[in-house]
Amino acid sequence: MTAMKVDDNAVLAAWDRSRNTTSAAIALGMSTSQTRKRLRALGVSADAAQPPAPADEFRITPLPDDDIPIEDLVAHRIKQFKKKAAHREAAKLMRCDVNIDGPIGLLVFGDPHVDDDGCDLETLRAHSDLTHTPAVWGCNIGDTTNNWVGRLARLYAEQGTSAKQAWALAEWFVKRTRWLFLIGGNHDAWSGAGDPLQWICRQHDALYQSSEVRMGLTFPNGREVIVNARHDFAGRSQWNPAHGVMKAATMGVRDHVLMCGHKHVSGYAVLKDPESGRAIHTLQIASYKVYDRYAIERGFRDQSLSPAAFLVIDPSLPETHPDLVKVFWDPAEGVRYLNWRRNQA
Repeated sequence: MTAMKVDDNAVLAAWDRSRNTTSAAIALGMSTSQTRKRLRALGVSADAAQPPAPADEFRITPLPDDDIPIEDLVAHRIKQFKKKAAHREAAKLMRCDVNIDGPIGLLVFGDPHVDDDGCDLETLRAHSDLTHTPAVWGCNIGDTTNNWVGRLARLYAEQGTSAKQAWALAEWFVKRTRWLFLIGGNHDAWSGAGDPLQWICRQHDALYQSSEVRMGLTFPNGREVIVNARHDFAGRSQWNPAHGVMKAATMGVRDHVLMCGHKHVSGYAVLKDPESGRAIHTLQIASYKVYDRYAIERGFRDQSLSPAAFLVIDPSLPETHPDLVKVFWDPAEGVRYLNWRRNQA
């Protein structure tokens, strides 16, 4: 018995309904190979056929997106950038109006390391007391605590204070001192974005910046003195302990005062800006960490004049006068000079 001839329209109709060679062959009463051959003859690529779509027996409700819409995200990022830009631009030169007449004093603390067994805490306390003298404010150059983290946390086993006690000492120091500003050092930076010192300073209305403060002090007579403080200025030399900060001044940072710490050595030089005639005072300030096992092991020489420096700023002197800023390595002596100078003003 000869099979019934299936016309081309029926073959195409069966294919369109199922888009599947096997399903079309069953509907046409033909074998799969015959159906595929007919479809090829009609110009249909049966090899590219897809299985029939499943019946729409259920539909899952799609979940809402778990993030903000992209346009809102772009707008937020633009706003965030503008805030960061405003902060960074303002930080290039912070402004401070000095609302008292006459000279003032800045007591600059070298690296405190308040929790270290080698820290001269008695001297630190005495210097902190001096900041409550009229017209005197403190400046901290960084590394308030050892802040051992990560693999260095093992070093807490080698000192007499615990991590908890270290932060208690840090708060004691911040709370009892009258501040102009504090900056963080490399030890402070180990805390990352969650720096406890930042929180402590905020509780006691003390200005804290992570690594640098550049501040213009404007006096009632209009004189401005720019203080540039960093934990460290790049550069080292075996011949000059103050090489990094002097290098910054020589290479173009022409502020009245440049000062830093970090290296636990003392150094001081006065340079002249050849263009403006301004005297530039560059200071490398040591540390209250007087006894340092690491320094002994590495064979570092003792080059500390004092753990602090005291600056007397006299706005009555002209911009080019080298004693517009006067430096004392004994803060108590600096306070005595300041009191005498204010009584003369």
